Amino acid sequence: MTDFYMLPGFLGTRATFGPDLALVLILFSSTLFTIGWQLAVHKHYVIHRWVQTSAATINALAVLVIMVGSFWGFVLPSLPGKIAEPVTSITTFHAFIGTITFLLGVFIVMRANKLGVIPKRWRFNNYKLFMRTSYSLYMFTTLVGIAVYVVTYMLVM
Repeated sequence: MTDFYMLPGFLGTRATFGPDLALVLILFSSTLFTIGWQLAVHKHYVIHRWVQTSAATINALAVLVIMVGSFWGFVLPSLPGKIAEPVTSITTFHAFIGTITFLLGVFIVMRANKLGVIPKRWRFNNYKLFMRTSYSLYMFTTLVGIAVYVVTYMLVM
């Protein structure tokens, strides 16, 4: 799997293929999430559910296939010794907030699509609160992720 992270990138920075692909997929999924949000505002709930589920699936692939392995292989081994360095600290913060956001998003997708067995005490009917919270966290996490990319592959020599 390490070879995947060493292939040349395609965005013209020092990044390799994995981070470039992750950035593109996350920007695409954040665009879809925003389109889905607007669909809900205009009460197009069926297409909203399809768009949001698609965006969450694309996000899950990027996170599970690229980001987890990258963090596990390149950042985690240097912790806690390098936590004060900008790249390590911002990447670790991104991983922390991203994990919370990811789990909330997966939970909402499962709940909204009635997938799996969700314990009764975890069920909710106030979709707006949970979806707005998840969307806000996702956009914040995306901005932090963009900062990780910029600091890691465009600023730090």
